Amino acid sequence: MSVDQILTLLVLAAVVAALIWDKMRADVVALTGAAVLLMTGVVRPVEVQGAFASPAIIALASLFVIAYALELAGLLDRAIASAVAMCRRLGSGGIWLLLSMIGSVSCFLNSTPIVVLGAPVIRDVATSLGLSPKRFLIPLSYVTILTGCCTLIGTSTNLLVDDMASVAGQPRFGIFEITPVGLPMALAGGLYLFLVSGRLLGGRHEAEEREGGPVEIDPAHIGNAQVGDARLFEVQRPLQPLKAAIALAVFVAAVALATAGVAPIAATAFAGAVLLILLRVISADEAYSGLRPEILILIAGMVVIGIAMEQSGLAAEASELLIASVHGLSPLIALIILYLLTMVLTELLSNATVAVLVTPVAVALADSLGVSPRPFLVAVMMAASAAFSTPFGYQTNVIVYQMGGYRYLDFVRIGLPLNFITFVVAIIAIRIFFPF
Repeated sequence: MSVDQILTLLVLAAVVAALIWDKMRADVVALTGAAVLLMTGVVRPVEVQGAFASPAIIALASLFVIAYALELAGLLDRAIASAVAMCRRLGSGGIWLLLSMIGSVSCFLNSTPIVVLGAPVIRDVATSLGLSPKRFLIPLSYVTILTGCCTLIGTSTNLLVDDMASVAGQPRFGIFEITPVGLPMALAGGLYLFLVSGRLLGGRHEAEEREGGPVEIDPAHIGNAQVGDARLFEVQRPLQPLKAAIALAVFVAAVALATAGVAPIAATAFAGAVLLILLRVISADEAYSGLRPEILILIAGMVVIGIAMEQSGLAAEASELLIASVHGLSPLIALIILYLLTMVLTELLSNATVAVLVTPVAVALADSLGVSPRPFLVAVMMAASAAFSTPFGYQTNVIVYQMGGYRYLDFVRIGLPLNFITFVVAIIAIRIFFPF
C-alpha cells in the first residue's frame, strides 16, 4: 500500500471508531478527518473546496431554507392543528392516518424537523385518547425513513449517493427515478407497522405508568445524531397566509422544474431559496438559521474522505476485494450481498459514512460484472437509509427513542423484521425496474 492509502485508511478507521464511540459530534468527527487528509496532502485544497460546493450540499441547504420558510409562515403548525382535530374524531385510526400524512410530506422534506414537530403531537393525541404513545412514536420515525426513500430529495443519503456516483462518471438520477423501488418498500413497511407494531409494543407499554408532563428532548444528544437544535421547531407560529402560499408555491415549482428536466434540483432549489429572500418571505438571517450546518458539514466532510479513497486508490482495492469474493456469482447474488453489507453498516455508522464508503464500490462491482451500475446504486440508496434495528442508526430514531422512553430491544424487536421485509421488496423492485 502507498503512503496515501495508509493515511486514508487510518483516517477512515479513526472516523468510524469515533462515530461508533459516539462521544463527539458526528460533523466534528467528519471535519477532523477531512482536515487531517488536507494537512497530510492526501487531498488538495481545490478538492476540499469542491466537496463543500457539491450539488448535494447546495440542494440540501436550499431545501432546508425553503422548509424553514414554510415553518416560519405557520403552515406546518396549521396542518398539525388540523391533524390533531382529525385524530380526536377518528381515534387510533386517525393517528395512523396522521402518520401516513406525515410520511407523504417526508417524501420531499427532510424528516428530522418533521419528526421533531410531529412527535409531540402524536404523543399528546395518543395520551388524550387513552393510548400509549409508545405504540406510535417508533412507527412515526420508521414511516418518515421509508417515505424518504421514495424520491431523490427525500433524504440527504440519496443526494449524497447521487453526488458520489456522478464523481465516478455515472449520470445523475431524476427526482422520481427511484420511486418505483421506494414506494413499494414504504407501502410494505407501512402495512407491517400497522398490523404488527401495536402487538409488539402496545401490550407491555399500555401497563406502564405514564409520567406527567412532556418529555424533554436533549438538544445536545440530538446534535450528536447529526441534527440541529430541536428548539427551533417547538415555537408555535401563527399562520401568515400570503407568505405560506408563496413558500409552498416556490417549493412545488422547484420540484416540478427539476422533475421536468429544466434544471437540476440543486439549481431549482437554490433559485427558490433566493427568491423567498428577495420576496421577503424569509429574511437572510432566518435563512441562515434554517441551514442546519451540522448536516451539511457532516456530508461535506464525508465527501472529502470519499475523494481521498478515490484518489489514493483505496476504493479500487476495496472494490477488488469485494469483487473477488463474488467472483463467479450472478449479478443478482452480488446485488443481494451489496445490499446486506450496506444495511449492516448503516446500523453501525452514519448514513453519510456508508454512502461514501459503498457508492464507489457499487460502481466498480457493476463494472467488473459487465452490467449497469444503476441497480447497485439504487440498492445503496435504499439500504443506507434502512436503519431500523437500532435507535442510533438514523437521527429520527434518536428523537423518538428519547421522547418515548423506549428500550434498545424495542427497536430490535420491531426493526429486524422490517429490515427483512424492505430488503426483499427492494431486491424484487430493483430487478423489475432497474435491469442489469
